[in-house]
Amino acid sequence: MFDTVRKHQKILQLILMLLIVPSFAFFGISSYSSFMDKETDLVKVSGKPITAQEVDNAAKRQAERVGGNSQLAQSVQFRQAILNELVQQRIVGFAVNSLRLQVGKEALIKSLQNIPQIRALYKPDGSFDDARFKQLLAGSGINEEQFYASQAFDLKIGQLVNSVARTEIPAPKLSDIVSTLYETERQVQILSFDAKDYLSKVNPSQEELQAFYTANAKLFESPEYVDVEYIVLKADPKEDAKAFSEKADQFANMTYDQSDSLKPAADKLKLSVQTQKGLTRSGVTGVAKDHPLANPKVVQSLFGDEAVKNKRNIEAIQTSPGVFVSARVVTFHPAQTLPFNEVAAEVKRQVSQRMAEKLAVAAAAERYSALEKDPKNATGFASPIWISRNKPGNLVGGALDNVMSVNPDKFPAIVSIPNPGVGTTLYRVDQVRQPTGVDAKVHKAQAQQIQALAAQSEFAGFMAYWRDVAGVKVINPLKTASSGAGS
Repeated sequence: MFDTVRKHQKILQLILMLLIVPSFAFFGISSYSSFMDKETDLVKVSGKPITAQEVDNAAKRQAERVGGNSQLAQSVQFRQAILNELVQQRIVGFAVNSLRLQVGKEALIKSLQNIPQIRALYKPDGSFDDARFKQLLAGSGINEEQFYASQAFDLKIGQLVNSVARTEIPAPKLSDIVSTLYETERQVQILSFDAKDYLSKVNPSQEELQAFYTANAKLFESPEYVDVEYIVLKADPKEDAKAFSEKADQFANMTYDQSDSLKPAADKLKLSVQTQKGLTRSGVTGVAKDHPLANPKVVQSLFGDEAVKNKRNIEAIQTSPGVFVSARVVTFHPAQTLPFNEVAAEVKRQVSQRMAEKLAVAAAAERYSALEKDPKNATGFASPIWISRNKPGNLVGGALDNVMSVNPDKFPAIVSIPNPGVGTTLYRVDQVRQPTGVDAKVHKAQAQQIQALAAQSEFAGFMAYWRDVAGVKVINPLKTASSGAGS
């Protein structure tokens, strides 16, 4: 836990960056003041709708910011994330306005002077270049009133978040209690019952192998694959950039407009139509990284419905600077179950592993039952080691939790932990101690991290409260974006 949490300021900065700050830098201040779109309402916050068109436009802009393409902007998952972000922004905006927070003139001026672009507008004599300032705003598509409003709004958000973040740990200090729990050490001995140690004791019959093969046919399928043909347009270093750009446009247009064949584009641009058999969703084995069919976008497109079902050319894809590729599926080979004689060795391996695991689990259960009656018997266990939550050794997840939660009054105690696919491990716990020489720096870091968790929890509660007060209401589910979403 402690390795994954940061100081509360950083958590809140991340929340602001993801949920709040983009409201102006990304969507524009009009996101809070202009909801006149006539598209279907998706969600209403305080009676004001967020529309499908607004989500589409925001998704397109965000995709461009992160270097994505139109497919990313139109995906339901991406657009849902954008919608969630818009809802969060509206809730925070509603809370700020409802609380009637105020920003003083001095605070606003100080905030503006912290913006590098604003500082750069001051002349050597200390005067402010108002003309350049107005040009800068005009280039951003906002006026002075909108700019000052957005900065004031950001400061109000800062006030709000800082007030929410002032969460103190109650006395006695929870951080000291938690640090003590994480430092507490327990002496443990381990005894493993692994399937590999029982493989020599199993010998599945032909009937058992055949029954397993029949019941688990999916495990023995060959992957689907396609045989394809493709063409590649490469820029000639001696060629004029404008001329290549025109060729690239021709390449893209012809492969799209005449999508039932690559030949017209190949003939027009004097390209050779190449072939490749056995292309799977993982690509082609044994080819260079820069091979056209090694590109993930090309492979993904070739397994799309248009390419597989209708045998259409895929949209021209730029795989690297000056290289464009289009391809089409010639033959689609669906996944199919391999004959038993081809996978007999793998069937036997899997059946043997499962049978050996059952023997290991049974042996562990028998030993565990005996140890419950005589827990002091440490025969067969490995040498004892000291572990703690801060220093867990090889113990993870459920094993660590169970070992560390055993009541010391019951020592020596035996803990049985199943390892699916492997067997079972027994842990013998018989002593507990507090280490000497506690690191004060570690304690301080843990206290800060616990404070961060408290602040994060407080902020989550704050958002839940204002979501309820703002009357957030889902009107319509988010649907697949239309290809003609506006910008």
